[in-house]
Parts: sequence; C-alpha cells; structure tokens
Amino acid sequence: MRPNRRAILQTALGLGAAVACRGALALQPTPAQTRGPFYPVTRPLEADADLTRLAGHAERAEGRVVHLMGRVLDAAGRPVAGAKVELWQANARGRYAHPRDVNAAPLDPNFQGFGSQSTDADGQFRFKTVKPAAYPVNPMNPRAVRTPHIHFAFESGAATLVTQLYFPGERHNDSDGIYGGLTDAEQRAVTGSILPATPDLEPDSILLRWDVVLAGG
Repeated sequence: MRPNRRAILQTALGLGAAVACRGALALQPTPAQTRGPFYPVTRPLEADADLTRLAGHAERAEGRVVHLMGRVLDAAGRPVAGAKVELWQANARGRYAHPRDVNAAPLDPNFQGFGSQSTDADGQFRFKTVKPAAYPVNPMNPRAVRTPHIHFAFESGAATLVTQLYFPGERHNDSDGIYGGLTDAEQRAVTGSILPATPDLEPDSILLRWDVVLAGG
C-alpha cells in the first residue's frame, strides 16, 4: 500500500516551501558515502519498489514496514526526472542476502533486499521496505555495530551519487563510524524525516521522507 494522496501532497508542499525559502541560493549536494561490501553480486529476479513482497510467497517480509518517499533535485532545487534509483539493505535481523555477509542472523526468504526504479516527472521516488536492524561489524568487539541504514545509488546523466540513509533518533547513530564521520550538516542531509503515518498504512509502519540533491544533476 502506497502513501495516500494527502501525504504525497504534504511532502511536495513542504519541499516547495523549503526551496522557496532558500531563494536563489544553490543547494548543497547530498554527501557521498561508501557503497559498502554488500552491493548485490547478482541482481535478484525481482527488483521493484516493494521489497516486502515476493511473487509466489504468501507471507510478507519480517519487520516494521517503512514507506519511503522523496525527491531527487539538482543544485538549483529543480526536480530531476528519470533519475535511476537503487537501494539495498539488511533485513529486519541485520542480515544481507550476500555471500560475504557472515552475520549469524537468519536470512528472510520473503525479503527482496534490493529495489530499483526511476524518478517521475516531479523527481519523486517511493519504496516500500522494512526497517533494517543494526548489525555487528567486528566479531572481536561486540560494541562495534552499524546503525540501521539503507544504501542508495542515484544516476542521472553524468551525475552519480552513492550514499546511505539513516533513521532519526537511533541509539547507535552517534557511535556509528560512518555516520559519526560526517559533519552535523551532512548528518542532517542523510537522515530522513518521519512523518505522521496515515490511516491507510499498516499499523506501526513508518512514513519516512528523504530528499536528495545531486551535484551537477
């Protein structure tokens, strides 16, 4: 189920107001971050915008549903139509469907783990996924974990961006080595905003908005 028209309009109006307040000032590009070691070796057969359902599976993916929506903009605040958007992430237990992931957490046979789409005429993209869990990064140090995040890649002509999206208020954000290496402004740029969930969405689901600015987009 996608966010309803009211939520989409609220997002568009909010973004328009923000751009208008900036006037003619150029927007700062969203900071690039590491692709990480778990970009899919082989693209899954399904790579649509709904990562919570697989064809032929009666059950949806485990975890808290996230409705993710946003826009891709250029440095002048104009929407970038037709930009290619890819995302990949760990499941609700913190495990990637990747041969290099040695995390002992179980795989989820109902989770797609990777999605791809192109932005519409207004630069908008939307995905339905689940909230990824934090996961260990060093077996010798159980305190070393990656905070919940989603990997993204954007491409429009010569403009490309690989980055990561974070959830606000996560207890591991401050101790995450990658997130912690960003400036305050960069952290704000890669952290989504949680909006009030609309009644038509799944109970306890998250409605998350995140806008991306491409350098030279």
